[in-house]
Amino acid sequence: MTAPSDGFRAVAEDAPVFVISVAAELAGMHAQTLRQYDRLGLVSPGRTSGGGRRYSPRDVALLREVQRLSQEDGVNLAGIKRIIELESRVEALQARVHELLEELDRAESRRMAAEAAVPASYRRDLVPHRRPSSALVVWRPTTRS
Repeated sequence: MTAPSDGFRAVAEDAPVFVISVAAELAGMHAQTLRQYDRLGLVSPGRTSGGGRRYSPRDVALLREVQRLSQEDGVNLAGIKRIIELESRVEALQARVHELLEELDRAESRRMAAEAAVPASYRRDLVPHRRPSSALVVWRPTTRS
């Protein structure tokens, strides 16, 4: 990443850079609340080699969302945990759908290239195969007179 012109470096959304006191201040919470949320599995920050918590900008945004759901919408912590889990699953499924659509596009491109590689003179010899009819036909031999 290149440094912006204001002198600050851009930080990746999931880079664990904030110590607990800074993350708590950014989220507008007490550090003890962040520890409790970590114990409950609501927001799981990165860890240093010594075991210290390091919060990313994404973690801080999630902390704010937990606070909003709790205070404004009246959702209890178990409900918030379930909401977070379901949103995470939705994001993962959306990413998988995107991957599959890209794979489908690549397969379609390969099919079109293979079809284009078949010489035109052969194409007229290729005829679609039709399934045999399931109609019942009664055969009556003709009588010779």
